[in-house]
Amino acid sequence: MGMTMTQKILADHAGLSEVHAGDLIEARLDKVLGNDVTTPPAIRIFEQMGASQVFDKDKVIMVPDHFTPNKDIKSAELSQCMRCFAKDHSITNYYELGRKEMGIEHVIIPDNGLILPGDAIIGADSHTCTYGALGAFATGVGSTDLACAMASGSTWFRVPEAIKVVLTGKPGKYVTGKDIILHLIGMIGVDGALYKSLEFIGDAVKELSIDQRLTISNMAIECGGKNGIFPVDEITLAYIANTNPERYSNNEYKAYTADDDAEYESVIEIDLSKVPLTVALPHLPSNTKPASEVKDMKIDQVVIGSCTNGREEDIKIAAELFKGRKVADGVRCIVIPGSQRVYRKALDEGWLAVFDDAGCVISTPTCGPCLGGHMGILAEGERCVSTTNRNFVGRMGHVKSEVILSGVPVAVASAIKGFVATPEEV
Repeated sequence: MGMTMTQKILADHAGLSEVHAGDLIEARLDKVLGNDVTTPPAIRIFEQMGASQVFDKDKVIMVPDHFTPNKDIKSAELSQCMRCFAKDHSITNYYELGRKEMGIEHVIIPDNGLILPGDAIIGADSHTCTYGALGAFATGVGSTDLACAMASGSTWFRVPEAIKVVLTGKPGKYVTGKDIILHLIGMIGVDGALYKSLEFIGDAVKELSIDQRLTISNMAIECGGKNGIFPVDEITLAYIANTNPERYSNNEYKAYTADDDAEYESVIEIDLSKVPLTVALPHLPSNTKPASEVKDMKIDQVVIGSCTNGREEDIKIAAELFKGRKVADGVRCIVIPGSQRVYRKALDEGWLAVFDDAGCVISTPTCGPCLGGHMGILAEGERCVSTTNRNFVGRMGHVKSEVILSGVPVAVASAIKGFVATPEEV
């Protein structure tokens, strides 16, 4: 029996000729990462273990992004803990606020050229699965596993079963990767891919930019996926040639393809031409509906950004739709470029001026409102349309507030109209 893309990567990193679903393996890691929430506990465990140094200062990544810029004393202490550890261990890939390379971890890590096809990566953040968009195996872990991996450079896995997601057709106008992944989650539910690898293939993969693929892989965890992975194609190679030209030119990557006889638990076919602009209503990412069917649902706030939809393509689309238009009275719209590089691009291209003219709040890169941390907390009874990845009870503030997930076009239209809307309405 053949292997899937994920199984081949895990086999190679475990030094095995083959692996099968359910096998327990120990695999070496190309990168391990944490943020200001998950790294401090890992550091405490690292020190309690008696570890004296990280396995490779160039392969440990630390990004302060969740409660930054620090919102209170406790968050400042978390960042200080990580900052001091990074300095003490000469961590190469530590990203301080305001620097050109800084931002939200799952935006800057691929854009800074730290991920290559065929890599195996873990991160103490559930949305580490984002990097599967580049043909890598990437998954989230807890702080204890991060601590052990920082010391050893390896970790254990149970090899996941796989679901093949075959993409065909061409997306309609304004339909984005966010609509596609919400559509899939709506089909299979929040546990429909529990501890399984979502492997996206098909002729329509070429219709998706890297930014769109990153969005889709980012939300694999929202249906329980262990990881979400795309095959490597010309679009992938062009991206890594731009973000890491040296390692690309030296062929320091490996593109894995699934065997023809690879075993999949199930096969799901999605015709992208039939995927509508989609929203997820409270309080689950699987509670999906076509945006056109959600009419006159008044909103109080819109958030555009996050590790799901804060990339250059997202911010550009938002600016194009906001140009010459205004945020509706009674609505707050917060725009958060996902990295300092995206922020600067938005500044240079005049997109920030468009947002300012429209009446938006423009924030430095931060996870802030996505996890109910800061920069956009909801009060009781308030409702927000957000391009983030989760809409659980109390996710963005009060337990009696509501979050509606959408792609950027629907979020912008909703901000302009003051209720859930589609771009055609503006």
